Amino acid sequence: MTNPYIPIIVMASLALLMAVGGIAASAVIGPKRYNKVKVDAYECGIQPSPHAVGMGRFPIKYYLVAMTFIIFDIEVVFLYPWAVAFGELALFGVVAMMTFLVLITVPFVYEWRRGGFEWD
Repeated sequence: MTNPYIPIIVMASLALLMAVGGIAASAVIGPKRYNKVKVDAYECGIQPSPHAVGMGRFPIKYYLVAMTFIIFDIEVVFLYPWAVAFGELALFGVVAMMTFLVLITVPFVYEWRRGGFEWD
């Protein structure tokens, strides 16, 4: 009798081989032309400055973009299964989901007031 984990091990080995092989081929075959722009640090479209790294403050936009992603990502992750099982959850499910939606609206309104949806 064969081990049922053999196909998983073979697939993981092939994936690892492809990943390492791609990186190795890129290091060997790829061009080695470095310039100032290519090795410069890139921070979300804003030029990094020594002040922001050591003692300065990052703009609030960094955190607002992260909050937007988290708000909508978590909302979809919880709303989809709730919608699928809506019939079995009855009143408890409706109350729980309305509570969740009210709690998720608080950071959304905060971000809206801070100007997170205004594109510069």
